Amino acid sequence: MANRLLGVISALPEELAHLSDQPADTHRIGGLGFWRARIAGREAVFVESGAGKVNAAIATTLLLDRFDCRALMLCGVAGGLDPALGVGDIVVGTGHTQHDYGIEKEDSFLTIQPGSRPSLGEDSTPGYAVPEPLVARLQAALDGLVLEPLPASVGVGPRTPTIRFGAIATGDSFVNSERLRRRLHERFKAHAVEMEGGAVAQAARRWGDDIPFVNVRCLSDLAGAESHLDFRAFLPVAARYASIVAHRLAPVI
Repeated sequence: MANRLLGVISALPEELAHLSDQPADTHRIGGLGFWRARIAGREAVFVESGAGKVNAAIATTLLLDRFDCRALMLCGVAGGLDPALGVGDIVVGTGHTQHDYGIEKEDSFLTIQPGSRPSLGEDSTPGYAVPEPLVARLQAALDGLVLEPLPASVGVGPRTPTIRFGAIATGDSFVNSERLRRRLHERFKAHAVEMEGGAVAQAARRWGDDIPFVNVRCLSDLAGAESHLDFRAFLPVAARYASIVAHRLAPVI
């Protein structure tokens, strides 16, 4: 756990802002900046990957190969899929599925596991599950944590964010559709949707089943018709709440 070098990834600078100060000795590889610092006392390598699955996979591969990181954490914001959740709520991933990888049919889309070949009889069931022992450690680390109420400036009323464990869906598109939000929630039972987690999980699995990966997301919008408006307004606040949870989890990954 803590003796493994931790790789910390965020897609956007706002998401990294509360995780680490960026020192002067930044190593640039492939257009990405990597730097060493600490999170909750644990040594880590940080990188701002940029949005999307390819960017996330590149950053993850470099953390694993060039810096020999053997534990990974992705931290940032996401769109909410579960109608029971609201802006500010935290979702810690217990499984990750790339919802947009699959087979386009005449009247439907079949999601399959990236790289699988169902025509050869390979198991194409989509998703990368987080091992139960790791989930148990994460839950124990968050036991008793109560987040502060959302500031009035957010404009969603007086509510205290909750922390949930559950599935997260990943795709290379910003979800700005109530129809798609409902479909993703019903199909994958996912609490949140974002653009990087499934790719980080896939790259980590390539290195072996012993690379723990934790995805911490704060809901900055509800992935519906108004999500493009909510995202800009709530991004800085949501990133700060995600970082609070990330600091509690970093020592046990």
